[in-house]
Amino acid sequence: MNPRRPPSSPKPPTNPPQAERLQKLLAAAGHGSRREIEAWISAGRLKINGATARLGDRAQASDRIELDGKTLVLKAAGAVPRVLLYHKPDGEMVTRSDPEGRPTVFQRLPPIPGGKWVAVGRLDINTAGLLLFTDSGELANRLMHPRYEVQREYAVRVLGALQPEERRQLLAGVALDDGVARFDTLEPSGAAEGANRWYRATLREGRNREVRRLFEAIGRKVSRLLRVRYGPVELPRDLRPGRWLELDEKSVAEIVKAAKSG
Repeated sequence: MNPRRPPSSPKPPTNPPQAERLQKLLAAAGHGSRREIEAWISAGRLKINGATARLGDRAQASDRIELDGKTLVLKAAGAVPRVLLYHKPDGEMVTRSDPEGRPTVFQRLPPIPGGKWVAVGRLDINTAGLLLFTDSGELANRLMHPRYEVQREYAVRVLGALQPEERRQLLAGVALDDGVARFDTLEPSGAAEGANRWYRATLREGRNREVRRLFEAIGRKVSRLLRVRYGPVELPRDLRPGRWLELDEKSVAEIVKAAKSG
């Protein structure tokens, strides 16, 4: 009869249940997109508690995570994300740096210790209006992803009034080079400016220059474009171009809900 061996001590799990994939954890903390972070892992730039990270590794906010030797600041699980509302003026680029030296939206934003702001979508250089920023990459991804169908609203100025058939076509669908696109709603808005007419248009995706391309597809040129709403967040009338404000927790909760349900 073999003597009974004392029970061995269980080994601590290398990936605790509450841990998340490293790229997801860092994206949620606003350190970059998942694809960008995966590239850092592949290049050996990230460490978890002193060990070089590999693709598939998991971590949690309590771990020490370093990028190129610099410790990254992570939010605790369940922390409320920060969201900024910015009134983008014409002429600014939605990029961190521009090779031509043009002004960028990030130059006006407040710094985040140990993190960075993530833009929720883009506006081209000639489009003004509402632009959202968050320190949560996961929230930004949900707000932008077509799956969640978060509605955007624009004020659009075109030359001349739209004919009924043109409006019907824009609502029914127009073939663009990247697929059929359409407006959810399209209504006249405001007084005429000489030969120009204003319209309010809504859609649920954010393809590159989509609003302009829809009008161009029916032979209409947009002379002024302003985003006035993103999901439940509206551009305040008293927020001047180039200024920002931070949303309170109630407003953040509304936009988080929109990101989950569309």
